[in-house]
Amino acid sequence: MSAEAQLPSIAVAQARELFFGQGRDPAPWIAPHISRSWQRSRPVDHHAIDPEPMALALLSERREQAVRLLSCAQPELDGLAEHAVGNGCVVILSDASGLILEEIGSADFLPKAQRIALQPGVEWSEHNRGTNAIGTALAEREALMVLGGEHYLAQNGGLGCAAAPIFTGRGELAGALDISGETVRVNTHALGLVRMAAQQVEHRMMLAEAGGHVLRFHSRPALIGTAREGLMVIEGGRIVAANRVALDLFGRSWKDLLDLDAETFLGANWPRMEHRRGLLTLPGGRQIATVMERSGTPGSARPSARHAASPACSDVEVDDVQPLLHKAVRVLNEGVSVLVNGETGSGKEVFSRRLHAASRRAAGPFVAVDCASLPETLIESELFGYEQGAFTGAKRKGMAGRIREAHGGVLFLDEIAEIPLALQTRLLRVLEERVVTPLGGGQGVAVDFDLVCATHGHLPSLVEAGRFRADLMYRVAGFTVALPPLRQRDDRRTLISRLFLEAGGAAKHLRLEADALEALAAWRWPGNVRELRSTLRSIVALADAGDSVTAASLPAHLAGDQPSSPPGQPQPLATPHVEPLQTITRHAIDEALKASDHDVAKAARRLGVHRSTIYRHIARQRGKPAGH
Repeated sequence: MSAEAQLPSIAVAQARELFFGQGRDPAPWIAPHISRSWQRSRPVDHHAIDPEPMALALLSERREQAVRLLSCAQPELDGLAEHAVGNGCVVILSDASGLILEEIGSADFLPKAQRIALQPGVEWSEHNRGTNAIGTALAEREALMVLGGEHYLAQNGGLGCAAAPIFTGRGELAGALDISGETVRVNTHALGLVRMAAQQVEHRMMLAEAGGHVLRFHSRPALIGTAREGLMVIEGGRIVAANRVALDLFGRSWKDLLDLDAETFLGANWPRMEHRRGLLTLPGGRQIATVMERSGTPGSARPSARHAASPACSDVEVDDVQPLLHKAVRVLNEGVSVLVNGETGSGKEVFSRRLHAASRRAAGPFVAVDCASLPETLIESELFGYEQGAFTGAKRKGMAGRIREAHGGVLFLDEIAEIPLALQTRLLRVLEERVVTPLGGGQGVAVDFDLVCATHGHLPSLVEAGRFRADLMYRVAGFTVALPPLRQRDDRRTLISRLFLEAGGAAKHLRLEADALEALAAWRWPGNVRELRSTLRSIVALADAGDSVTAASLPAHLAGDQPSSPPGQPQPLATPHVEPLQTITRHAIDEALKASDHDVAKAARRLGVHRSTIYRHIARQRGKPAGH
């Protein structure tokens, strides 16, 4: 390492000695934002041990609360993943409190990140972790880096991080994007990447949440329609939201701009800009290139608090499914259990979340348990909880369990058919008595919740085969909702059009042409809505702003001959022994990589997906233990 490269680390070491050893001001030796952060971090124990991630149920609840952020940030996470994988780093999304919601990147660095609790379910605020890029970016409200010894906690001294805050259109913190890795891997280039990505997320969120009129503008007309445009939302004649680009263009702050009368600020002619591009002359004589769009009635684009938890409300708000939802709500509100049946990817969990949001339990938690993903040895403790010392490896204070966490809300048991037969008797007893007793004994605890279950299987057939208790089936299937597969839905064109806009088509001003819509509607969609959403995200990612998406733009397997019945006609169900969609997807990626001599870009083009999808697949394969 050169003498020049050593200077920063020497300065930081000197600053740490002054601050931690002598209690003196380290300001002369380190950057101002680091000095301020160290001062704010004084209450944090400098030798604090790394915390355990929060319970999966609680993390799921926090992710539901941040569903808009997660949805709007996903394309940027995918894009940054390429940089992260190639540089041995991870990309992180946190909410406004610093809680890590999502993490993706290098399979080599992920285990190191987990060893220092840099993982989903851990809050990296300054209050909990001292100086760090996520917490400090949120506190300082600006993009910044924290490298090596600049971290407050000594155990994070080998970490380099670059983070940028994400703001709402009213200047409130929504979260942060971060790139983390070994100190030598993080530099100003990484900082620039997260800064631009945060701007993209803000732009997408503004458009997704806007009601009333959306004014798009810039001094350079060519930038209108890109993430570099200024955005302003006007409701009831007042400016109710603006992005940071708008603030910069006008030289204003949110405090100065929000809630101003639009005519006073923009002039009397601003309503005439609706659906046309042109120059708007401001009261001072300045002109800006502008176009205005109407998002609907004021506030119509903003989901209410009780509906915000649905990650894809439009999946179940179209005609084919809405009547089923109304019936299920009425039944659930009477305390009758609801069983949601449908093929993999048909939207069972989305439907169940909407059911919760529309039910009498909307103010309570929605606790989801994926029975198929839990090892058989963990299902019992996960559901019923356990007392201190119940078994080797148990948490010191025990665990409440998912059933108790659902008290006052809805317990959602996904793939209920996968619960081991030995545990079905115990679950039945809890459902009948509404009392749960944790492993290891202890006092039974009364619980009050409504029950929603889901399965892609046929429970009566499992009962006949002796794999599912008949009495439990009658208890969980008080009312059964049969979700139709996508290929059998008469409303699939409407659904495809709406999901295309949600997937980023609206933000990029894309137009889905009739031939493309017909090709998408005619496809059989073995993976149902889940497969459709993934495909639409890929299509949007590959399109340039303002493009018209035609059938020729679609992935080859969609644009060619369709192995399906004519549009509008029901199609036969797949045979019972079709491989799971994940297996098919992994095989397709492996084959594409082989055919492309392991050139990621070529493989992505062959499959019609984003390169980050291939990188994630490679990272998962590398992360598997030997023998898998």
